[in-house]
Amino acid sequence: MNIVRTGFYTGMGTAARLLAGLVAIKLVAWFAGPEGVGRLGQFMSLMSLLAVLAGGGISAAVVKYVAEYRDDPQRLSRLLSAALWYAFCASCLMGGVALLLSRWIALWLLGDPQYAGLIRVLAIAQLGIALVNYILAVVNGFMDVRRLAFIQVTGSVVGIVMMVWLARWLHLYGALLALVLSQVLWLAVALPAWWRSSYFHRSMLRLRHDREMTLRLATFSVMTISSALLPPLVNIAVRDHLALRFGWEQVGYWQAVSKVSDAYLLFLTTAINIHYLPRLAATHDRTALLQELRQAYRYLLPAVAVLAAAVYACRGWLTRLLFTPDFASANALYGPQLVGDVLKIASFILSYLMLAKAMTRLFVVSECLFAASYLALVYGFTAHFGLVGAMYAFAVNYLLYLAFTVLVARRYLGGL
Repeated sequence: MNIVRTGFYTGMGTAARLLAGLVAIKLVAWFAGPEGVGRLGQFMSLMSLLAVLAGGGISAAVVKYVAEYRDDPQRLSRLLSAALWYAFCASCLMGGVALLLSRWIALWLLGDPQYAGLIRVLAIAQLGIALVNYILAVVNGFMDVRRLAFIQVTGSVVGIVMMVWLARWLHLYGALLALVLSQVLWLAVALPAWWRSSYFHRSMLRLRHDREMTLRLATFSVMTISSALLPPLVNIAVRDHLALRFGWEQVGYWQAVSKVSDAYLLFLTTAINIHYLPRLAATHDRTALLQELRQAYRYLLPAVAVLAAAVYACRGWLTRLLFTPDFASANALYGPQLVGDVLKIASFILSYLMLAKAMTRLFVVSECLFAASYLALVYGFTAHFGLVGAMYAFAVNYLLYLAFTVLVARRYLGGL
């Protein structure tokens, strides 16, 4: 299946997830204003962080090795049994830690210990979220994009209904609670859809420790956790810095533009993850790899450029539609953010080569380096340019990251 057809199916699933996210932002903007949107960003960063850690950060590894072992039933069974065991252990560990520290986390992130109950719900939900991530990774590894899109669309519809109901009842607290519960309810859709697939076997739900496969998963886990762990932590630090320097209302403007950016980029990053990661993992020929990368740039770079231009042209209307008229000050922040978005997609295409080929040490070092450089740039640029300096920092950091990924790709392909 080529990138265009894959993009069609992933686009449907992504559109549904995007709509669910936008409904959450709109409801929070109504009930809590810019300050509430800023706190929503903090909670979503925590959810992203715990969701990855709970499953052991092995989703990308499952996608990679399912794509490689799909024609080897014995190794595939060993891999998936080990993956489920790994995810189960990690979920129990992280859920326990979150339960113990729930009050402190609520005070640190949301500034109110009354949200500790919400953190406890999120901690208990880790097992369900990890199982959902495992199922989606297996389906993705088999490149079953139709089934993946069905799960995403149906799960997102369930989430939207719950979001509207709980937000009307409990306002900001209800919206945050719905974000957690809707993730677990995806199981009601994902499990039956997976059972009906031609490649499902009951052995895929067996938990078993396998030393060899666990080591393979752990190697990938280090890369995935570093890429998933650092951005939420850095964004939390950025929000705290902006709140201290400019106030939570200004953080809400920064968060609003960042969420618009994340929303439209979700289509492209999902296509890269679903289409290119399994294909790059299963491809070892230099000519074939070059062809995959060229195809990615041929379709994705023009797409992100057109989307960024459209968002910039419609920024005033989008801000009023997605938020409220109180967010008008956010319109001045779009320009450098959208330039950074184009650079982000250009660098992501090449960075997936490091994931697919398990360049663990290089990948982890680069993630740490560029997370630190982004934070440093935010501190420096906001001191000179004000709030918009955070957007300048985003664009400059991805320009540096693009240069780095070009060097890595040239070195790897030149060595084949």
